[in-house]
Amino acid sequence: MKLSKKKELAQKRRWRIRKKVNGSADRPRVAVCFTNKNIHAQCIDDIKGHTIIGVGTTHTDYNKLLPNVSGAEALGTALGEKIKEKGLTSIVFDRSGRKYHGCVKAFAEALRNQGLQF
Repeated sequence: MKLSKKKELAQKRRWRIRKKVNGSADRPRVAVCFTNKNIHAQCIDDIKGHTIIGVGTTHTDYNKLLPNVSGAEALGTALGEKIKEKGLTSIVFDRSGRKYHGCVKAFAEALRNQGLQF
């Protein structure tokens, strides 16, 4: 019973954040998802409703990365480089209801180190 309540509250946090955070073609939303085994990140244009860029530790290039702080930094750097290749300089960061510390903070700082503004 307690687990379902936790999931329900987490979903409400996601919805509350998503009401305020929207991406567009010139300023896409970067959504990050951390699980116990993998990290997934997407650069999303919410107006058209499609993913511009997506990376994750399930891809063959990044499957050696672990879902910890160092893995989050490495994946954030890789995503930042791909976003810069597309010619984008500004993004909106969607932390998906997670607290801004640990892996989420490391991922965001890696994006900032690539020159992205959010």
